[in-house]
Amino acid sequence: MNTIFFIGQIIGIIPVSAILLFVLAKLFSRHCRSHMKDGYGYGVLITGCDSGFGHQLAQCLDHKGFVVFAGCLSPGGAGAQSLARQSSSNLKILKLDVTSDEDVERAKKMVQDNLPEKGLWAVVNNAGISDWAEIEWSTIEDFRNMVNVNLFGCIRTSITFLPLVRAAKGRMVYVSSIFAFFNCLNMGAYSVSKRGLEAFADCLRVEMASFGVKVSIIQPGNFGRATNILKMKTGLDIWEKLHKNRRQIFNRQYINLANEYFLSTCKTGFKDADMVIDALLHAVMSAQPKHRYLLVSVMDRFFFQLFPFLPTVLTDAVFSLSSMYAKRKEMLYAK
Repeated sequence: MNTIFFIGQIIGIIPVSAILLFVLAKLFSRHCRSHMKDGYGYGVLITGCDSGFGHQLAQCLDHKGFVVFAGCLSPGGAGAQSLARQSSSNLKILKLDVTSDEDVERAKKMVQDNLPEKGLWAVVNNAGISDWAEIEWSTIEDFRNMVNVNLFGCIRTSITFLPLVRAAKGRMVYVSSIFAFFNCLNMGAYSVSKRGLEAFADCLRVEMASFGVKVSIIQPGNFGRATNILKMKTGLDIWEKLHKNRRQIFNRQYINLANEYFLSTCKTGFKDADMVIDALLHAVMSAQPKHRYLLVSVMDRFFFQLFPFLPTVLTDAVFSLSSMYAKRKEMLYAK
């Protein structure tokens, strides 16, 4: 009996000891990790710097001494000009439409011609567009535009600049979204583009590990108010675009309700982008950047961490709890 009790004690101690060792190892590794003190001698390319995350990140990295190549869709626009005025001479404004082969190649030449001594340390693939609509309110062109910018734009930029980043054993960073894994009403095209982007980044991370290049994915939640990325439209805008056959299914009253619901959801998001900028800085400058940065409120964190692992029957059932979904079912086909 004593022997069994003793064995039981040993078995109980093992998992506790393993947990303690894991915690101690984590604390030790954090203590030993180092961050870049500054970026002097290193270059960073950021796409989508006209506004939003890219604009703010460019300023932060410029202040930390990096040579920042700020890709802007409209170099002569207010956003790009404001960025140039508020930054040092180390920040270079580039004309960069990520859907254009010519723009990307031209940007590469400018980066190479102005490359600092330690090379191109990081590429932050931030440029992106957003729109909302149910799938049957969308056209092939809507999907094509979204994917061209959010997915193929990142792939085009990545393939072009990878040799420079690989030479510096640097970083590739991708701004994705919770909608890469959180499938919900109205975000079909956007989710397609971001899920594809994460698949690309995951594959790239595995390939680049052999070269010492680290790949990080940033997954912001609702930061619409902080970036103005969301495309605002009215119920009338959607209605006028609908084919007459669709109008028999999605009546005008429902479309107005969906529009109001979407706008009200946007207003509940973060007012500033500090959380995202901090994550981007960590991905660029930390010795041990994370593979993924999930950026949501403390209350939402558990739900979004758990969501990808739930059975489909449960993830789909989540939406039945929404009053909006209940109203939708009642209103379809209504006159």
